[in-house]
Amino acid sequence: MNNSKNVFSIKDLENLSGIKAHTIRIWEKRYAVLEPMRTDNNVRYYDLPNVQKLLNITLLHNHGYKISQISKYPPEKIPQLVQEIITNKNFKGHTINAFKIAMLNFDQNLFVATYEELLGEKCFREIFTAVFIPLLNEIGMLWQAGTITPAHEHFITNLIRQKLMVNIDLLQAQKPTVTSNIFVFYLPKNEIHELGLLYLNYEALNENYQTIYLGCNVSIEDLKSLKEFYDNIIFTTYMTTEPSKEEVNTYIGLFASEILNDTNSQLWVMGRMTNYLKHILPSDKIAVLESIPDFLNKL
Repeated sequence: MNNSKNVFSIKDLENLSGIKAHTIRIWEKRYAVLEPMRTDNNVRYYDLPNVQKLLNITLLHNHGYKISQISKYPPEKIPQLVQEIITNKNFKGHTINAFKIAMLNFDQNLFVATYEELLGEKCFREIFTAVFIPLLNEIGMLWQAGTITPAHEHFITNLIRQKLMVNIDLLQAQKPTVTSNIFVFYLPKNEIHELGLLYLNYEALNENYQTIYLGCNVSIEDLKSLKEFYDNIIFTTYMTTEPSKEEVNTYIGLFASEILNDTNSQLWVMGRMTNYLKHILPSDKIAVLESIPDFLNKL
């Protein structure tokens, strides 16, 4: 194996496709659907064409094709059948697989082509919620499992971020019509996972709210100055890794005393670290939201 992940273990294939390694071995032995290479110690490893073929086979299998049937098709038939599934607008699985292949190859052109194909059928909100969110969830697990490198993760997330910023820019050109509240989006100190927060900003703009986007690494002290300019602020933050589980309750308590006590403002908070918050929050002006649909409903 090398660091660029040009070759993959059978465990990597399991992580990428969702097909158990045991099943992949059976498919190879019984139906010869893949052509693994082997190390000197007779350990299987696979190149990118094998990965792409398995992802296509997985899509067909998930749409009712039997592996015994797929194995009899000539090589050019499998992509044709995949294309038919796409044409029938049942293409969520295919597009996620295409984005995975783009990520593994660092192939920006494939990413853009797949995105443009999606954009012909769906609006950006549908693409982000139906495709990008599941893709990002999978990427997080693939990174943790060592199937992809940090470079792969940065490559794909930055391409998604670019598309998100383009759509935010379009919305910012419109004058907000909802003036009862202003949203302030920020991430706490040392929190760098920004995509989720950017998407919340997109949704607030899409609902015609005025927003201020502060981005990463913002302290409570930094937020105090906003109270001099605005009343009825909805501070919105995303806690993926920071504050830590040991510090998150202290952070929320400090935010309540320093920011919320003498204002009409609120704090809406999302992310994995909210699982460690105490059941009773220090202020009724704080709302913990479990998902993007929760955020949209509260809007």
